[in-house]
Amino acid sequence: MNAQLPTDDETRIRALIEGRVAAAATKDSGILAAGYADDVVLYDVVGPLRHTGAEAHTRRVAEWLALYDGGIGYWIRDLHITVGEDVAFCHYLYQVSGTTTGGTDVRMWVRSTVCLRRTDGSWRITHEHTSVPFDGETGAASLDLQP
Repeated sequence: MNAQLPTDDETRIRALIEGRVAAAATKDSGILAAGYADDVVLYDVVGPLRHTGAEAHTRRVAEWLALYDGGIGYWIRDLHITVGEDVAFCHYLYQVSGTTTGGTDVRMWVRSTVCLRRTDGSWRITHEHTSVPFDGETGAASLDLQP
């Protein structure tokens, strides 16, 4: 069986998603906030239940970066991309690590699904859902899981 080569669209989407790795390490909020549609809907791992709009996303990025003392480790694996004519989606796992301003060491895996729409020739994130698995009996986050 022959492996299919990625399309230009897949390459662009991969670059958009993987661009977060270096941006998290340097805490570059501009790159982390770029690529989102003005009407983006976010389901984040922390409350509220939903964030809507690019302005809300920019605020959430700033809040997240401010939680960490120094750079943030961010590693993506198992990125799968499906591209249509004007819509695409992808899903992947990512690991976040670092030390919070309160001195807590963080190292956890997070699940993410991202939906994109082609607008004026560019791919923009229109929906993002991130989650952390939890123990159904205790309700506690399962932060020690490994892929």
